[in-house]
This record gives sequence, structure tokens and C-alpha cells, in this order.
Amino acid sequence: MEPKVQAANDARSLLLNEYHGVLSTHSDDVPGYPFGSVMPYCLDGEGNPVILISRIAQHTKNIEANPKVSLIVSETGFDDVHLGGRLTWIGDAERVEKDDESLTDLEARYYSFFPAAKGYHKAHGFDFYRIKLVRGRFIAGFGKIWWVKNELVQKVNPFHGAIEQGMVKHMNEDHGDALVKYCKAAGIELPEAVEPKMAGLDSEGMHLLIGSRVVRIPFSEEVVDPMSARKQLVAMAKVA
Repeated sequence: MEPKVQAANDARSLLLNEYHGVLSTHSDDVPGYPFGSVMPYCLDGEGNPVILISRIAQHTKNIEANPKVSLIVSETGFDDVHLGGRLTWIGDAERVEKDDESLTDLEARYYSFFPAAKGYHKAHGFDFYRIKLVRGRFIAGFGKIWWVKNELVQKVNPFHGAIEQGMVKHMNEDHGDALVKYCKAAGIELPEAVEPKMAGLDSEGMHLLIGSRVVRIPFSEEVVDPMSARKQLVAMAKVA
């Protein structure tokens, strides 16, 4: 595989496997300096990272003044951070307005990944923002650095919306035993008395919620419709 294509595939895998990064905005209070914030995210139907931020937060005020941001996502699990992959997603932060038809689906997906976030609105006003990709920079390790093609690192989720929500609900209500099998087959330890819940799925894999931790389990092959996704899930349960 061409190195640039492999780099883009690895960058996308990193984006899917992690669920938090560092959001950098242009400081409004200290002009000319970047402002960093730890930020959980999930992806919308177009493959853009979606964040939920308070209207009174510093990074939100910065975005209102200048929507040009970056989100750096780094690979966890390395003693030497230079050995892990790092993706810098450079883009424009765009607030999802109340009349946006995609808002309901974004809320459902985000709260599946981060259930505790449902209570944030009780304290302050929060809004969803999507970060629309302008360019991505991927570091695969020391000296392995690439600008990656947008169309390779960002992909549409064919299940996003009602289809995904229905599949997630079905798996959580009727196939909890299969979710446990997926975890065991993937070597994911389950804390005592904690049952895994499906948070979301896309053409390349699924996310499970274990307590408050999000984990990723990839599919062995890409799926494009509910039937092929179902076959993949059934096959994975049988193997496990």
C-alpha cells in the first residue's frame, strides 16, 4: 500500500479508536497565543468530530471570536509518547443550531458515548459544535510525518441516525451476552458487575461503553448496510 494511503488509514483508525483529544483555540483574552482544552468527542454522520461545550467556557468564547481550531488526538498506551500516532485535525468549529435537522441524531449519539453529559445542561447552557476538516496532519512515529488526504481520513457513517440508534437499542436490550463475548474476544477486561453497552457503530467497527470508558472493536471487514452489519456481529459472537 502506498505510504500516504497507509498513513491516512492509520490516522482514521486512530481517530476512531480514541474518544478525546486536546482542542486548541485562539485565545481571545491573550491575543496571539493558543489555548488548549482536553475535549471528549464522537463523530457525526459525515465523520466530523463533535464536541459539547459550555457557553461560558473560555474555549467557547475563543471559538466565537475565531472558529479556526485544531484537535490533536494521540494514541494511548505507550510509555514513550513519541512512538504512538498523533493526528492533528485542523478545521472550523461550527455550532449546531437548534433548528439543524441533524441535532437530534447528534444528541442521541453523543449521549450514548457520554451518558453523564446529559446532566451538563442543568448547570450551564451547552451547545454542540462540529469541527469541519480543513486539513489533517498525521505522525506515525519518529520521522514518519504526513499531510493526509481529507477523503481518506474522513468517511460518512452509513448508519448514522435512526438506523444506528435502532441497532444500538436492539443490541443493548436483547444481546447483552454477545457484547460480553465481543469484549472477551478482544481482550477487554470487564470490571465486576459492569455490563458493556453498545454506544455506536459505523462501517468499520463498533464502540462499547464499559462504565464510563469508551472502547473500540473493529470489524474484520467493512460493512455497508444493516444486513451486512448484522452478519458481522453474528459471526463475531460465534467466534467468541
